[in-house]
This record gives sequence, C-alpha cells and structure tokens, in this order.
Amino acid sequence: MTVRQRHPVRVVMLCHFIAALAALGMPPFFATILLDEFGSGRTELVGWFYVLPTLCTALAAPWWGRFADRYGARPSLLRAQLGLALGFLLASLAPSPLWFALALVVQGLLGGTFAASNAYLATLTQGQGLARSLNAMQGSARAALVVAPVLFGWLMAWLTPLALYGYLALLPLLAALLLLRLPAHGAGAARVAKPPREACETGDRVAPALLFLLQFGFSFACVIGFPYFIADAGARFDGLGRVQLAWLFSLPHLVYLLLARPLGRWLQGWSTLRALQLALALLALSYWGQYQADDVTSLLLLRLLMGFAMTASFLMLHRLMSAASQVRAGHLFGRLDAASKWAGVGAGLGAGVLSGLWGLASPLLAAALLLLPLCFCLQTAIVSHSSSLSQRS
Repeated sequence: MTVRQRHPVRVVMLCHFIAALAALGMPPFFATILLDEFGSGRTELVGWFYVLPTLCTALAAPWWGRFADRYGARPSLLRAQLGLALGFLLASLAPSPLWFALALVVQGLLGGTFAASNAYLATLTQGQGLARSLNAMQGSARAALVVAPVLFGWLMAWLTPLALYGYLALLPLLAALLLLRLPAHGAGAARVAKPPREACETGDRVAPALLFLLQFGFSFACVIGFPYFIADAGARFDGLGRVQLAWLFSLPHLVYLLLARPLGRWLQGWSTLRALQLALALLALSYWGQYQADDVTSLLLLRLLMGFAMTASFLMLHRLMSAASQVRAGHLFGRLDAASKWAGVGAGLGAGVLSGLWGLASPLLAAALLLLPLCFCLQTAIVSHSSSLSQRS
C-alpha cells in the first residue's frame, strides 16, 4: 500500500470507529431505555430492539451494494453515515417504544457503514493491502464493542440514554464531513485484471457460494455464543462479579486487537484454506471446552483460545474476500454483510430457544457443532484446489 493510499484508508477506519461507537455501544442499554425512559415493564421488547437494526440491515445490504457499484462507493458510504445520524436523532426524540423501534428500523435500513466502508476500501487497494484493511476494519468494530459500553455507562451519570442518542447523532455527521475530503473513485487503487499472485499461490479464491456459506456459518457460530455467556458463567461459577464476567466476555475481542497484526504476518505464507480450516476447528474446540468447563481458570484459557481462533478465522476470511473483490465490490460486500446480519438474527433467536430448552450453556455446544460442517466444506475446497493445481502442472 502506497503512502497516498494510507491516508484515505485511515480516514475510513476512523469514520467507521466513531460511527460504530453508537451503533454497537447503545444496545446494552436498551433495557434501561425501556424501563427508565418509557416506563414500560415489557422487557420482551428488548430482544426485538436488538434484532430490528440487524434484520433491516440484512434486508437492505444487497441493494445498497448494487447502489455502490452503480453510483460509487463514496456516495454509498456518505449515505450510510447520514442514515445512522438520522436514526440516532429519531431515537433521541422517541416518546414511546414504537417510535424508538421505528428509529432502529431507519438505522438498519439506511445505515450499513461496515459494508459501505469495505466497498470503498476495495476502490483504494487490492490483494494483501485490502486484506490488511479489512483486518483493521474488524479491529475497529472490536474496539468500539469494548470501549463504547464503558464510555456510555460513564456518560449516563450526567445524561439520559435518549439525550445521549442526540449527541451521538453528531458522530456520523462528523464522519461524513471527513469523508467528503476523500477521493470519489479511490485514486491510486491497485486494480488488477486477474487474481493477485499471492492469491493463487495460497489458494485464496473460492466459489462465491462457499464464501457466503463460510461468512454465514462463522458469524452464526460467533453470535450464538454471545447473548447468554455472562448469565451462564455467572450461574456456573460462584464468586464472579460483574466486572470479571464482563472481562471474560470481552476477552476474545481484546485478543483480536492485540494479535491481528502479528498473527497476520505469521500466517502470511500459509495456505488460506488450510489455515481457515484449522482456525475453525480450534474455535469449535474452544466452544466445546467452554461448554464443559468446571473451573474459572479453564474458562479463561478457553476464552483466550477462542480469541486466537476467531482472529485467525477473520484474517483468512478477509483474504478470501480480498481475492473475490476484483469485480463489483459493492455487490460482494453488501451480500457478505447481509449474510452476517442474517446469521446474527438467526443466532440470536436460536440462542434464546436453545437456552430455554436445554440450559444457558447449550448455545456454546451448538456453536461447536455448527462449525464442524464448515471444516468439511473447506476440506472439499482444498481437495478441489489441489486437483486443479496438479492438472495445471
């Protein structure tokens, strides 16, 4: 990546982070908004509040991807930031749960900054440069997920949650102003007419159907283990306070922030498909171990293993996305974002059903079992890739 390319990439990262702070940091306070702001005891609405933006993004993401390919990635990215600002502003004005739900619908339908940012990055750089940019984008989301709840919890000592939404609407507006200074068509992009050489050597290219399946399955397995982890760990391990449980929950995300860059360098010479298969197998093992864990030390080590495997999985998936983004990047990243959002909706609902039927730990077991078919699919792709290489030689 050239010096000329680095500046807009960094601006896109910064803009995504400041927008993601609100999008990812406010959902933990939905129950507080429902009880304190609206005086409603219908706590079942919290689950719907969680699902609504994700569901609407899943519906809209493919359409916005086509919009980016037709009208440009920067206009689509500006649209996403302005859509978030409108959604946050409407939320700050909400007099009732229904109005607040409509604001979340607007946020989901008009937002989608992650996919829009990825599509714009694909106009700036390709190959390993794009893969590294996608890794940094995932780091931006993880950092927002760790920082925002703590920051907003502190700010709510002075502001009500809805008033805070009003101030947070300024963040995507600031991001939009920064994005206006970026080149409209990704000046300096390293476009290539065929797959980069390193993609061919490491087996980075897979059929689009397999890429979408991997994105859906990996996202589903990650999300299904999140909603009830704190409740499960608190019930299984006496003596753990809220802060300790929160740290255990955040640990895999912190591992990503610490290891993404050095692990990416270490895995640079590995076959992408083999490394992804191993990472998903380790992730399945970590979930199985967490399901069986009977002491806090084991749980801590398994959360660290989960973070390592999750990081490696993201790195390899980003390689595959980079290799597939040569044509119609907006459409590609829109569909990939939709796949991850549909996975999030299904995993959230599935976790609720499983925990009610078989206990709070059962989503962890489900995550482990769901990852195994992905490993078998990758084995088929590896065999197919090896056969094609042998036929060429």
